[in-house]
Amino acid sequence: MELRIQEMASKGTKAEIRTTLDGGWLKDVRKDILRAGPIAVDLTAQGEGGEVNVGGRLSTEVELACSRCLEPLAYKASADFRETFKPASAMNGSEPEETIPVEEDKVDLEPFVEETMMLALPFAPLCEESCKGLCHTCGANLNEGGCGCLTDAVDPRFAALKDLFKS
Repeated sequence: MELRIQEMASKGTKAEIRTTLDGGWLKDVRKDILRAGPIAVDLTAQGEGGEVNVGGRLSTEVELACSRCLEPLAYKASADFRETFKPASAMNGSEPEETIPVEEDKVDLEPFVEETMMLALPFAPLCEESCKGLCHTCGANLNEGGCGCLTDAVDPRFAALKDLFKS
């Protein structure tokens, strides 16, 4: 997914980008991703005023491990994509901070798409808000029922603090 930035910026041309990218790299980046589908890319690039504005929508479906109980959950991720590119030779310092300078004529959009998709995924996915997680002692899934482990055991180093708030 390459764009010719200098040509688009100077001529004011428009380009539609509709493609899919392999989402398999997501499993290598995040260990809580069990399966990743293709990333649907629907972007429009428009050259105007000496710069190129790229905008659109990205979406994918992934299977994540719940951060509490490790059960798999399906998640549909989508994100708006907005980037502005400008030839570095045309930069004069008055551009907004978000404007990305481009040294060569071409820019590869794939790293920007990948970054946007990573940010669209939840940091700590949950199968449900009330997920009880796993028992710290035996590892049983507490959503399926109690495990019978003693939970009132106090670390001997903190035993003196146990009665601190009793009246």
